[in-house]
Amino acid sequence: MRLSRYFLPILRETPKEAEIISHRLMLRAGMIRQESAGIYAWLPLGLRVLNKINAIVREEQNRAGAIELLMPVIQSADLWRESGRYDDYGKEMLRISDRHERDMLFGPTNEEMITEIFRAYVRSYKDLPLNLYHIQWKFRDEVRPRFGVMRSREFLMKDAYSFDLDAEGARHSYNKMFVAYLRTFARLGLTAIPMVADTGPIGGSLSHEFIILASTGESEVFCHQNYLSLATPPADVDFDDRGVMQAEVDRWTANYAATSEMHDAAAFEALPDDAKVSARGIEVGHIFSFGTKYSAPMKAVVNGPDGKEVPVQMGSYGIGPSRLVAALIEANHDDNGIIWPDSVAPFDIGLANLKPGDATTDAACQSLYDQFTKAGFDVLYDDRDERPGAKFATMDLIGLPLQVIAGPKSLADGKVEVKHRRTGEREVMSLDEVVNKLAAGRKG
Repeated sequence: MRLSRYFLPILRETPKEAEIISHRLMLRAGMIRQESAGIYAWLPLGLRVLNKINAIVREEQNRAGAIELLMPVIQSADLWRESGRYDDYGKEMLRISDRHERDMLFGPTNEEMITEIFRAYVRSYKDLPLNLYHIQWKFRDEVRPRFGVMRSREFLMKDAYSFDLDAEGARHSYNKMFVAYLRTFARLGLTAIPMVADTGPIGGSLSHEFIILASTGESEVFCHQNYLSLATPPADVDFDDRGVMQAEVDRWTANYAATSEMHDAAAFEALPDDAKVSARGIEVGHIFSFGTKYSAPMKAVVNGPDGKEVPVQMGSYGIGPSRLVAALIEANHDDNGIIWPDSVAPFDIGLANLKPGDATTDAACQSLYDQFTKAGFDVLYDDRDERPGAKFATMDLIGLPLQVIAGPKSLADGKVEVKHRRTGEREVMSLDEVVNKLAAGRKG
């Protein structure tokens, strides 16, 4: 993609309304634009990151055996009356009426709707277990939306919902999502710590929040130092083996970890001093097992092995991809801008032409662009008629992992400069070797 033809509205000044670094950098880097309080348009650069996050989330949900569908954003209030949550949910729910005066709502979550879909089709225990998920926009009318997409009113969520015959099966489904979440966040370049959590309005008796440590986190969290170096479950982990899943969950819950709401000061103080971690944290995922909270009142039942009807055991599992974009920036930035992990960077390489209009430089950059693209890289080619300093500032701000800098002086020696955004390391490479060397580095 040529930057001269791309839509990247960079802001030179930091917007006054942006309170935290991710909000400032997303606005400055032309990733989002606020359209109303807590409601944002996702501009091309931001959408590329969001789509890459979604792809990783999908791959790990599919790997764990979840099946994707798509539910509507507008729901009937009657479903929520069935579950008993319509009047209890509060002002965060946006309630509306259609032209026929039917009560509707803009879905803040989907437990009721997925239960209705399940009960319409599933009758026998032989069709269980089942885990259905979707990635859909949600709306919660926050009293004070703030921090950009970190706490917005409209946001993108991945919701998965499991259905099992009994509590033992439900625990296995919960464990599978627990492990899938560990893998998802690791692939995004994040160290996410599972912490026992309050179930809140979702309900149930078993819940974990997945927290990343960041100085700008919303709340204080407490954990054992071991969580910062635990090995992530491998890609070939057996999700169908109940023993393997339970062992992974046990390994990741063996040490102390708690949010401020669930903090046990005495238990934390009992840890060795060099094992105590007290920091700010950002929630990036939340999972629940809530038994028959929805299936019983909504009559989502199956015929068991003995022929008797039993309400299914359910769980729900949420990840906010739009919130994750901000969380990634909070954990990956410096004074010059964003530093994207390779897996979610909007482009792999920023190619900077330092003298557009010069025939030799233009030809060399076009050749590099074509070669990088053929090698499988996403390239943003800065061919604008701008001074070099402005190009360097743009590349640093938007945080692409690699910068390839080509100017008449280096090209005269058959070379280009390569900058690694995360480390700041610079290398001089020949035109003949740069593509192969960077491709080899990515494979390694």
